Amino acid sequence: MIAGLDSKEIVELALLLIATGALSGFLAGVFGIGGGAILVPVFYECFRIAGVPIEVRMPLCVGTSLAVIIPTSIRSFQAHYKRGAVDLGVLRVWWLPIVIGVVAGSVIARYAPERLFKIVFVAVAWSAAARLIFAHETWKLGHDLPKGPLMRVYGFCVGILSTLMGIGGGLFSNLLMTFYGRPIHQAVATSSALAVLISIPGALGYIYAGWPAASTYPAVAALQIPFALGYVSLIGAVLVMPMSLVTAPLGVRAAHAMSKRTLEAAFGCYLLIVGSRFVMSLLGGL
Repeated sequence: MIAGLDSKEIVELALLLIATGALSGFLAGVFGIGGGAILVPVFYECFRIAGVPIEVRMPLCVGTSLAVIIPTSIRSFQAHYKRGAVDLGVLRVWWLPIVIGVVAGSVIARYAPERLFKIVFVAVAWSAAARLIFAHETWKLGHDLPKGPLMRVYGFCVGILSTLMGIGGGLFSNLLMTFYGRPIHQAVATSSALAVLISIPGALGYIYAGWPAASTYPAVAALQIPFALGYVSLIGAVLVMPMSLVTAPLGVRAAHAMSKRTLEAAFGCYLLIVGSRFVMSLLGGL
């Protein structure tokens, strides 16, 4: 028995996490997202089976997701950068507001009302999906990204919401950039860089925030060293990371092989599916 699981259950969880790593890495490359929208619900189920108390289960999922996103996003960013698709001007404006947002999100993570952020997630995901799937080019906030304070406010919002949801920020930054007329390929590439800015301080913040959890729940092996550091599950991260690193470059190749319209439609369908999952959660079905 390890962490309260027999050998058969451990093998099943391991295979599930490895498959999840492969899928999240591929999506990170295709859509410039960190894969957290896939990782968080899978981690939630795995930690439920492992007996992690519900009071700390969601923070553990989010923190582990952010840790996994670190190498995946770096790999994805490097591949996009080599193709010259990353908008470095956006990065220069957004990096500080995003980091501040990540720090703020890490501090308030355990106190944030979960239901509120699920509603926000669904609203953002479905509005983006509608625009991308139906390709209404008139659905824009402007012809180009704004200058000055508003742009920095956007960066802060991307950082704090991404940290509280355990995602790499690609969902929000992709939505913002395409709503301001930026090409989808550029939005995807730039989002992969933002995921690096969000995931590293975010994971460190969750280690700090969850440090007391081990002593609070001494009977839960999944929260103890060496199985976890604060709200980052080392077992989950170790099993998911390798496959995500292998498949991230494959996702980048797939993204650049698609036409603008195909990539928009694919990303829209992805957002529709992810949003539907959170609707099910809000209705009590998941």
